[in-house]
Amino acid sequence: MDAPLDSLLAEFGVEVAVLDTDPGFTGGAAVHPDGRLLFVRPASRPAAEWELMARAMLGRALRVPMPPLPEPYELTEL
Repeated sequence: MDAPLDSLLAEFGVEVAVLDTDPGFTGGAAVHPDGRLLFVRPASRPAAEWELMARAMLGRALRVPMPPLPEPYELTEL
């Protein structure tokens, strides 16, 4: 999980859609019926925040133990 983010996402075939979103939205993930992952990257958020959230979402999707996110971030599954 410490590889460069672009390489890591490519390795697992994660599709990334960059969208204009509400100011408080920090990212999202969806699993396609065939198991492929789609991550939503908010266009207006900082790159460092995306790095943090994308790695956390990938870790959760792959069921890899990850350290807790710093406050005020959290992952919520729906």
